[in-house]
Amino acid sequence: MTFERKLSLPFPNRSAAGRLLGEDLRALAGRSDIVVLALPRGGVPVAAEIAEVLDAPLFVFVVRKLGVPGHKELAMGAITSGGKRLINRAVTTTLHIPEDMVDRVAWEETVERMRRERLYGRGREMPELNDKIVIIVDDGIATGSTMMLAVQALREQQPGRIVVAVPVAPAEVVSQLSSVADEVICLAEPQPFVAVGAWYEDFHELSDQEVCTILDRVLERQPELKSA
Repeated sequence: MTFERKLSLPFPNRSAAGRLLGEDLRALAGRSDIVVLALPRGGVPVAAEIAEVLDAPLFVFVVRKLGVPGHKELAMGAITSGGKRLINRAVTTTLHIPEDMVDRVAWEETVERMRRERLYGRGREMPELNDKIVIIVDDGIATGSTMMLAVQALREQQPGRIVVAVPVAPAEVVSQLSSVADEVICLAEPQPFVAVGAWYEDFHELSDQEVCTILDRVLERQPELKSA
């Protein structure tokens, strides 16, 4: 196996990986135009460490895949925080999926999106991202589809710069993301990739309670960010 840089892999856990990413981003520390966004749930502990290093506000950016009925693993689109809907017309047209079916699935996922936004928002509204440096974080990337959708949705808010930050991803996916994001920071690009969880000692599924505890901890450490 080969790696982009010398690292001790697997990462102990998501927080440890986040601290390493934070060091790579430390040059941005202290800037007032930084916003860190985490893809839930796994991206939250990674992003929390980055937000602490940068003394930057942390928010959760929800992306919900719209699965084809009967084949939910196949995405026909997605909805993101703020209600942005992205539809893959190549899929819906090829499979002759009617618009009312797309609307039904989108509504079901909107309910979950809104639930997560209320829960993970911790009483705060998503900030305006116009001209901001947005760092969007996940615990790793396999296919890149969710992150690609997130970047596309964020681009419409006209941030000054979009930085994708992840601990691990396949080299080809990093290359694809580099075509839509302004910068991609990835600690390791192992070959063969296998799966994101293969590169962590602890890759347990996070509960809503764990996510909320992490978010509240960030706000306790940085009380001035509660109104950010």
